[in-house]
Amino acid sequence: MEQTNKKILSLLGLATISGNVVSGEFSTEKSVKEGSSKLVIVASDASDNTKKEFRDMCKYYHVPYTVYGTKETLGHSMGKEMRASLSIKDDGFANSIAKLLQG
Repeated sequence: MEQTNKKILSLLGLATISGNVVSGEFSTEKSVKEGSSKLVIVASDASDNTKKEFRDMCKYYHVPYTVYGTKETLGHSMGKEMRASLSIKDDGFANSIAKLLQG
C-alpha cells in the first residue's frame, strides 16, 4: 500500500509540473464546469460540505471523483501548501492515478 501511495503522489507531482493540475476549490470547480477535468481528488480531511459539493458536482458533470490523502499530503505532492481539492486535466495522468486508487 505504501508503494502505491508514493506512486500516486509522484504522479500528482509530475502532473502538476506539466501543468495538468489545478487546485483549490474555485479552480477545481471551474475546471469541472468547463469540461476540462478528467479526475477530481478531494482530501479526506476536507469538510463534509466540500466533499458533498464536489461529489454532487462531479456526478452531474460525469467527472470521476475520489477522496484521497489529506490536505497536507495533496498540497505537498504539488509543492504547495495544503490543498483540499484538485482537478487533473490530462487523461493519461487521470487514468493512471484512478487505476492505482482502485488497487
